[in-house]
Amino acid sequence: MSNAPVPTTPPPAPTLGEAFKYWLKLGFISFGGPAGQIAMMHQELVERRRWISEHRYLHALNFCMLLPGPEATQLAIYISWLLHGVRGAVVAGVMFFLPSFVLLSLLAGLYLSYGNIPAVQGIFYGIKPAVVAVVLFAAWRIGSRSIKNEVLLGIAALAFVGIFFFKIDFPWIVLAAAILGAIGGKLMPNKFKAGGGHGASHKAYGPALIDDETPPPAHAKFSWRKLAVTIAVFVAIWAAVMLTLRGHGEHGNLYDMGDFFSKAAFLTIGGAYAVLPYVYQGAVEHFAWLSGPQMMDGLALGETTPGPLIMIVTWVGYLGGVAKHAFDNPVAAGLAGAAVATFFTFLPSFLFILAAGPMVESTRGELKFTAPLTAITAAVVGVILNLATFFAWHTFWPKATYAEPFAGAFDAIPFVIAIASFIALWKYKADIMKVIGVCGTFGLIYSFIA
Repeated sequence: MSNAPVPTTPPPAPTLGEAFKYWLKLGFISFGGPAGQIAMMHQELVERRRWISEHRYLHALNFCMLLPGPEATQLAIYISWLLHGVRGAVVAGVMFFLPSFVLLSLLAGLYLSYGNIPAVQGIFYGIKPAVVAVVLFAAWRIGSRSIKNEVLLGIAALAFVGIFFFKIDFPWIVLAAAILGAIGGKLMPNKFKAGGGHGASHKAYGPALIDDETPPPAHAKFSWRKLAVTIAVFVAIWAAVMLTLRGHGEHGNLYDMGDFFSKAAFLTIGGAYAVLPYVYQGAVEHFAWLSGPQMMDGLALGETTPGPLIMIVTWVGYLGGVAKHAFDNPVAAGLAGAAVATFFTFLPSFLFILAAGPMVESTRGELKFTAPLTAITAAVVGVILNLATFFAWHTFWPKATYAEPFAGAFDAIPFVIAIASFIALWKYKADIMKVIGVCGTFGLIYSFIA
């Protein structure tokens, strides 16, 4: 912080055009996952521009943390909705993921056209074990924050066993964890108290446009009629797009995508890594939109591009559209699949904010994690660990199949890369993008000397 005097008056209200420029810029620089994106918005909106006070910012963040979906995107939608209503919400939400959508669609097209070139394969040879380390590190990071006792550890272990050994679908694991949490919250409340959170901060940056005691703007006032109309509008939008897709193509591929990603959007509790196993089960095993290795490649690219990590759905949709021939032209097929997957993944985020935001504003108090959510978060750790195990299996035994799980030779080089990457992330707090970049460079060099 500088030694400049703290301002004594709120800043002027930004126009929608000024806000648009900021949200578009954020869409291009929002690297670092949700934690980095939330920190960026805090620095810019709370500290520098003072569009919203710290307490109101944290209040909105606590609410978004309780929702399924990408919390950083929803936080941007929430703040922009407070400032400029529905138009602001749409601008912030779309600008947050649009640059990533364009970039990942372009990369997916190039990947399908040039992915078999030895140099490109070499890059992904180095990147895949880094992805194993990244996912394993995500399990450790979430687990270290959420698993505070042996009961939650047991739930995580049960989730891993259920999905790894018994192939139980992710939604059933979420439901079972929620039931265990609800029961456990009554019988053992101390075991299901959520730790951490985003406590109040007492830093002062001067009066904010939306300050601690600023009443909600007129468009943010709660009414049951407004809630019912908002829900009805979103249901109508969803149904209209689904009906449009229903008759398309002899295989109904785009309709299946819309249906699948609508469900996935409501299961993104615990972040993108939590829903990736569900996306994998559906996209790879059930619909065969892409292969397991292709999913890993997309995850690696998603980690190194701006925007929320859940944008991996754009990659899945693009490859799925091409694989199932949504259109005769592969580029049109890919873009159609990418657009459908992205649209249905993010539509509920706008619904959650626009429908529930007025209620949250009308009852501004501390929001706490419930016992079922605590249990779900613990189960998510086990599910993510399963994802890391699956990626490791595909990487260390590249010729393995379900019928012969350890067929072919064990590849020691990716194993070493994965260990080194995990140590870099865990012990030395290395940036994920740098780790993936170094591993990809190593793979490229190795492809020329091997």
